[in-house]
Amino acid sequence: MLLNRPAALCVAALVFTLGTTLAAADHPSSVAPSSAVAGAGAEVYGQICQGCHMPGAQGAIGAGHYPKLAGDPALASWEYVATTVLGGRNGMPSFGVRANGEEVFGAATLSDQQIADVVNYVRSHFGNTYKDQVTASQVAGLPHPGGAASPGSTVTH
Repeated sequence: MLLNRPAALCVAALVFTLGTTLAAADHPSSVAPSSAVAGAGAEVYGQICQGCHMPGAQGAIGAGHYPKLAGDPALASWEYVATTVLGGRNGMPSFGVRANGEEVFGAATLSDQQIADVVNYVRSHFGNTYKDQVTASQVAGLPHPGGAASPGSTVTH
């Protein structure tokens, strides 16, 4: 069945609008600033991390190597996980706010609270059972990209 021209244009506009809306929702910079509420870490993981580490945190190999986070003994150290998110590692980009508070154009930046939330989420899900909880204050005490530790960094994107 063929659609008449006005109906076809309407369907095309609807598909375009829906596609761009979904694409924008998946863009890392669309992560809203979060507070320490249940699900905040899952939201950050779902919007940023799972694109490479996969929804079940099993990792992937293809255009690059994305390590699995599920059952990863390296996650025993919250500092290791938090500094990786802050500054990147082995080709993974930095998601931390710069030490001077600047954001990197086109890059997703996470507040210290968002980093604490996603670190706590990853360390307590996917077969990981680490119970200690990192706080935004602890993340703020770690070295941030481009400089020394940035106490109280709360700039979000």
